[in-house]
Amino acid sequence: MFIALVVVTVLLAAICLNSAVMKLRQAEAVVAVIHGTVGVPKKYLPVLAALEIAGAVGIVVGLWLEPLGVIAAAGLVAYFLGAVIGHLRVRDTKNLAMPLPPLVLAIAVLVLRLLTA
Repeated sequence: MFIALVVVTVLLAAICLNSAVMKLRQAEAVVAVIHGTVGVPKKYLPVLAALEIAGAVGIVVGLWLEPLGVIAAAGLVAYFLGAVIGHLRVRDTKNLAMPLPPLVLAIAVLVLRLLTA
């Protein structure tokens, strides 16, 4: 089960880091959805990126420090759940494919981290 945790953790960390880089670069497609569609002010993009980076680092380091892994995974679940709610709030079902897969992965990391603790 620990191998599954490692695989899902690395995949989610890579997704989070890629997403954070796109936010920091203010990639046009990202800004169009997060700012234009969902309505998040551009000034918060670095904050969102920092949360994703912190979550990615936390779940990876959490492979060795179990409590950190649990806290970081729970934080990423909350982060991506908030993203899903943000899209639903503005009835943007077209772009739900962006936060749903990482939300599922974050839940998987949290469950696996709890089961392997």
